[in-house]
Amino acid sequence: MNPKVSLVIGILCISFSPIFVKLAGVSPIGSAFYRVFVAWLCLLPYCIIKSKLRIEKKQLLIAITAGIVFASDVAVWNISLLKISATVSTLIANLAPVWVGLLSFLVLRKRSGMLFWMGTLVALAGMIVLVGYQHILHLELNVGILLATLASLFYATYILITKNIMARIDVFTFMFYSMLSASVFLLFVNKLMGGNIVDFSMRVWLCFVGMGLICQLTGWLTINYSLRYLESTKVAIALLSQTVFAGLLAVFLLNEKLQVNEIAGSVIVLAGIAVTFLKPSLVIIK
Repeated sequence: MNPKVSLVIGILCISFSPIFVKLAGVSPIGSAFYRVFVAWLCLLPYCIIKSKLRIEKKQLLIAITAGIVFASDVAVWNISLLKISATVSTLIANLAPVWVGLLSFLVLRKRSGMLFWMGTLVALAGMIVLVGYQHILHLELNVGILLATLASLFYATYILITKNIMARIDVFTFMFYSMLSASVFLLFVNKLMGGNIVDFSMRVWLCFVGMGLICQLTGWLTINYSLRYLESTKVAIALLSQTVFAGLLAVFLLNEKLQVNEIAGSVIVLAGIAVTFLKPSLVIIK
């Protein structure tokens, strides 16, 4: 499969996550646990039949670490939603592309290029338009903002970790062990917070299955596949578009209405993402 097509499919799949969370109407931490756990259960028989469980010790440690980082991102971001508004929390949590670019330069000594930073600035401007500049101007430094910022750092770290390992390991093997560690971690967080993980209605269970099969299994399998071939910085900025697609899905599935600023912001975000995927042209001087 074309890596860019795989990335688009993955982004579309994870865009359903907030839809399922809203339809479920239960603890966001509990939703996060079942999103990962259901996907892992579905992956288990395939990995056993296809002998996908063999893994080197170093790769296992990286996969477990990546799973815990991913789970931490989901858990911390969901907790921040309890402290500040969803729009502000989402905006801050989506700063991951900036961190990926900075960490790639500072740690990996990799230059992302002018087009990446131009596209990043355009996409971030679109995010500000989408959520409303007034939310930015009235921010106060509190626990919720700090948690959302931490979530964006976890998100960026996960992308960098998976990029380094995906070229040397089978996608299904990596997902099996990373989702297993993520499930255990989120189960522990749920237990710590005293959340309900058993007593749910059939509608909620169906939402959990949807999260697991669509958002986690299909979504992150295709995204991790794209990370084998695409630059982690470009994947990070492309993942910003999930906010746009989630908004469009909410219009059709939740009967929510998009405001003018949301439409304009979405267009700007997508334009910024497109810029990062452009290839600089060579200038020949005669």
